[in-house]
Amino acid sequence: MELERRRQEIGPVPARSALSPARVTFTVKSIYEEHARFVWLTLQRLGVQTADLRDIAQDVFVVVHRRLDTFDRSSRMTTWLFGICMRVAANYRRRQHRVRFEAVLRARAREDAELEVPVDEMLARRQERASAERVLAELSLEKRAVFIMFEIENLSCQEIAEVMGVPIGTVYSRLHAARTQIQQIVSRT
Repeated sequence: MELERRRQEIGPVPARSALSPARVTFTVKSIYEEHARFVWLTLQRLGVQTADLRDIAQDVFVVVHRRLDTFDRSSRMTTWLFGICMRVAANYRRRQHRVRFEAVLRARAREDAELEVPVDEMLARRQERASAERVLAELSLEKRAVFIMFEIENLSCQEIAEVMGVPIGTVYSRLHAARTQIQQIVSRT
């Protein structure tokens, strides 16, 4: 219903040929408005902590601002943004050991207070989340992203391939490798 209403507001979509590079102009603002949610979710999938998402997403759009002139339109905008997110998240993970623990603890305390659940259930959830984060942290960014998009976000392999800009066979092999590695990690603990 909502989607149909938006389509009526927007009007007909021009044919693909009408969207030639000469007629389509990208601005950081338009990219942000259209793809901010995609960037946010991608950064989450790549292991950026909730407390740091806003700052890291801003870092992504700073890169977009600096590098927009290099976007050659040979790939989809989401593929280009995914590549930027991968690099920014990799930098984030490299400096992860220097995370301000106080900010993370404050954010988790706020989350826990909002949940208003019994203490034992809250502790169990926190332990499960920490265990899952430890397991996922051992995966490469590529495997982690595919695993989360498939298993948690319920995206199809075709959708993941389109988002990541890789062949579908690569998605299948990364998913298989991620599952195998996760089984090995879980079995040794």
